Amino acid sequence: MNHAKRRALAVLVTVMVLAATAAACGKVGENGRIGVVYLNAEGYYAGVGRGLRATLDGGPQLVQTNIRSDPARESSFINTMSSAKVDALIVSPASATASIPALRLAKESDVPVICYNTCIEDAKAREYVRAFVLGSPAEFGRVSGEQMGDHFRSAGVRSPRVGIINCEQFEVCIERRKGFEQALKEKVPGARIVANQQGLQMDEAVERAEQLLVAHPDLDAFYGEAGSQTLGAVRAVEARGRAGKTVVFGGDMSVDAAKKLQDGRVLKGVADISGIKVGRLAGRAAQDVLEGRPGGSFIIPAPVDRYLGAQDGARWLREHPDGIP
Repeated sequence: MNHAKRRALAVLVTVMVLAATAAACGKVGENGRIGVVYLNAEGYYAGVGRGLRATLDGGPQLVQTNIRSDPARESSFINTMSSAKVDALIVSPASATASIPALRLAKESDVPVICYNTCIEDAKAREYVRAFVLGSPAEFGRVSGEQMGDHFRSAGVRSPRVGIINCEQFEVCIERRKGFEQALKEKVPGARIVANQQGLQMDEAVERAEQLLVAHPDLDAFYGEAGSQTLGAVRAVEARGRAGKTVVFGGDMSVDAAKKLQDGRVLKGVADISGIKVGRLAGRAAQDVLEGRPGGSFIIPAPVDRYLGAQDGARWLREHPDGIP
């Protein structure tokens, strides 16, 4: 079966499931239906789902999918949701550009779109998207830049060599890197970014970080722009025997990140935007849609949290006993 046929079959199955669900229980969706797109399987998105369910409990039916960072999967799902005339879409788009046609179709189908975490390029977002739940990416990066800068100032290192593992397929990750670099240079003017490589999935992030360690055996630190990039860098440092020599700062708390932070040999600090908090904010925006309230500001700000050192790692684990961030 070729790729186009597989995608068509996936859309057909989704439509059949929706129809069967509605037929089996007349009450399903009677309070509305909302399509939800999770970008990948990282714990952050489990947190978003929890926040959505807590906010919308007893309300609209959530029709959810994990697109695994694949714009084709995303397009098929959003096309199906647009055809089904769901009441809203809550989505973390796979691409600032490749996701534009799907969100355009949703707009043309009168399906309000709420972005969270990522979105399409700004001009198109303001045309096709009702609201964007976003923790400031510049502030997110600035947290790690300040943490890393303080670390090297305390250690008396004036010219640290830094590698970046990025997720810059997404505009927010570019902005995170800019905020990181600015804050790091303010703290340690002699810091140098010696390489910047993309590693979207964990395995790719580990591979890229290991390649950088081979190319730059005297690397002092990594910055990981998001969860997979941060933990990928940590694993590479451990695998290459660089624990205690190369440190990692980065983004997105999870059980693994909290444990590595608590361990303290490699991961030193983490910036985080709670998925649960983002899910709650996106859920409230969806409630506004369902209840016919006018939209407010396009950007709905989500708070950026700071975690530094072993005590903060242990605290996060106590506060999240089920591991949902």
